Amino acid sequence: MGNTKAVTDSEFDNEVIKSGTPVLVDFWAEWCGPCRAIAPKLEEIAQELGPQVKIMKLDVDNNQSTAAQYGIRSIPTMIMFKGGKPVEQIMGNHPKESIVDLIKRHLS
Repeated sequence: MGNTKAVTDSEFDNEVIKSGTPVLVDFWAEWCGPCRAIAPKLEEIAQELGPQVKIMKLDVDNNQSTAAQYGIRSIPTMIMFKGGKPVEQIMGNHPKESIVDLIKRHLS
C-alpha cells in the first residue's frame, strides 16, 4: 500500500469520521480475489487525486466491528464518506473510471 492507507477499528473515527477530506473506504480481505484485483486501481486513483481524497483500506477479518457497523456483507465494498457520513456505496470490482466518477461526485 503506497498511496492508500490501512485503517483499523480503533483508528476509524479519527481517520475517516473526523476527516476534513472526503474518504473512500475499501472494505476488503486478503483472501478475496476481487479485492486484490481492485487494489492497484485504488493505488492509481490515490496517486492521481492526491490531497483531494483519502483512500483507506479496512481489512474486514481484522476489523469486524467497523465492518458490522456499516453492514458489510460482501467484499469488496467501497463506501464514500463526506463530512463524517457515508454518502455512497458500491460493491464489487468496478472499472477505475467508475470509482473515479463516484469520488468526483463528492468532491467540493
